[in-house]
Amino acid sequence: MKKLCSSSYDDIIAIENLLGAWQEFVCGKRAKRDVQDFSRNLIDEVSALHDDLARGAYRHGGYEHFVVHDPKRRDIHKASVRDRLVHHAVYRVLYLFFDSTFIADSFSCRFGKGTHRAMDRFRSFAYQASHNHTRTAWVLQCDIRKFFASVDHAILLSILSEYIPDRRIMGLLVNIIASFSGVRPGVGLPLGNLTSQLFVNIYMNVFDQWVKHRLHARGYVRYADDFVIFSYDRTALVKAIPLIGQFLQEHLHLSLHPTKVHIRTVASGVDFLGWVHFPDHRVLRMATQRRMMRRIVAHPTDATFQSYYGLLGHGNAQGLTATVRNMHWLLQDQLIS
Repeated sequence: MKKLCSSSYDDIIAIENLLGAWQEFVCGKRAKRDVQDFSRNLIDEVSALHDDLARGAYRHGGYEHFVVHDPKRRDIHKASVRDRLVHHAVYRVLYLFFDSTFIADSFSCRFGKGTHRAMDRFRSFAYQASHNHTRTAWVLQCDIRKFFASVDHAILLSILSEYIPDRRIMGLLVNIIASFSGVRPGVGLPLGNLTSQLFVNIYMNVFDQWVKHRLHARGYVRYADDFVIFSYDRTALVKAIPLIGQFLQEHLHLSLHPTKVHIRTVASGVDFLGWVHFPDHRVLRMATQRRMMRRIVAHPTDATFQSYYGLLGHGNAQGLTATVRNMHWLLQDQLIS
């Protein structure tokens, strides 16, 4: 029997929670015009939002669409400040409960997790599967095709309803989820919503639990739509691929990316989360290196360099770090002169 969320709708719409959500939302956004407009009459805006939510009159608005390249094209849909404040209020109340239901080895958009922890877990499982590199360790790597755009609203709401007994919370979640459709009605989540980060983890937790308890994969790491499974038995991984594809399609209406399913040995190098992982070291992916250099040239600020020093510190990149330090010195000298 699943444990149920004990939080109430009143917890979400409380003035204190809305104001706390505002403090979290506004970080790094104070210079934005729409945020400034909302903040000029903050108390009135929050009070009006609270009243609409309490009366059941709140309706989620539309989205502003724009495209980013990081490096591949991503369609971002940004909601209004008012709606994003609601997202933060929902997230503040529901996150900790749902996070407690997730497996330890999903790492995307979770407190205390992230890419670096995922890479460390990758290394740990590589040691286990290879018996400290005394036998060949195989890695099945998979990627889900058009992940956010493929999330089925009806399935997501069905999963949420298994945990949330409060009908008013469910009504608000229906309001948020139904506010956006991708290529067809009833499918897709916007990349720009904070709630989408939580929803996709709730959605994929169904798969995570199946992998751990039905597929019995001990060495499994997932970051968003990218996941790996370790084994010393290549044949077992080959047999797992159609089972994984079938489960994703039947239960979540998701499909594996046809060109991003690979089985490799750890010794040959596995490209995961921007790094190529080997038994005793990892190096930055060449595409990531090129993107880093382009960004340094385009934005040669101290903040840019410091962020990359932090990134490079998580792998074997002494030579690359030295190159970046030289660029830092040269570009900074040019800016000063």
